[in-house]
Amino acid sequence: MIKLLIVDDDSFIRESLKVLMGLDSEIEIAGTASDGNEALALLMEGLEVDVILMDIRMPGCGGVEGTLAIKKSFPQVSVLMLTTFDDDEYIIEALRNGASGYLLKNIPPDRIIQGIKTVQEGNMLIHPDIARKLATFLQPVSRPEAEQVYPPLMSYGLTKAEIAVVASIAEGHSNKEISAVLFLSEGTIKNYITDILSKLGLRDRTQIAIFYLKNRQE
Repeated sequence: MIKLLIVDDDSFIRESLKVLMGLDSEIEIAGTASDGNEALALLMEGLEVDVILMDIRMPGCGGVEGTLAIKKSFPQVSVLMLTTFDDDEYIIEALRNGASGYLLKNIPPDRIIQGIKTVQEGNMLIHPDIARKLATFLQPVSRPEAEQVYPPLMSYGLTKAEIAVVASIAEGHSNKEISAVLFLSEGTIKNYITDILSKLGLRDRTQIAIFYLKNRQE
């Protein structure tokens, strides 16, 4: 059972989501809150939550700031942003602050439910339109780029070649595509990925992409 906390400053939306999400047999509504501060307070009081479905723009403590505060104290809780806005700045900040995904409010309820289940499993979820925008923030990786030094990433013990692989994964390239760009065999790329996952304590390629988005040098 997935324990869900719904956070939105609009009481009508909160109650509507509470009813719609509660219809799924695998979701239990743990509570609701009107902003990030209230959500954090509920968690601090001991409310058990697996996933937070949170609006990004709210008076007081919005979703971006709320995500940062919540993930600092409760890193195990997944945060899924749900909003009518698709501003690039908010998308990037939410992901950097630890959000596991981002959906627009105009999608059907069943897609939101599926999104909740997806982030609960530890995966990243981004609306297709937003995913295309995110790609513009990531420069294509070439061999010269592999020679660049990214201080925030180097501090994790990654080599320059591993950083190039991480960046390529974040842009959505397959192992075959990465091997062609970096002039390395697919077997070597697989070995790099295994080492990267071990060094960073991550589970899969999706988490590698999130790591890169959070830590890449501007």
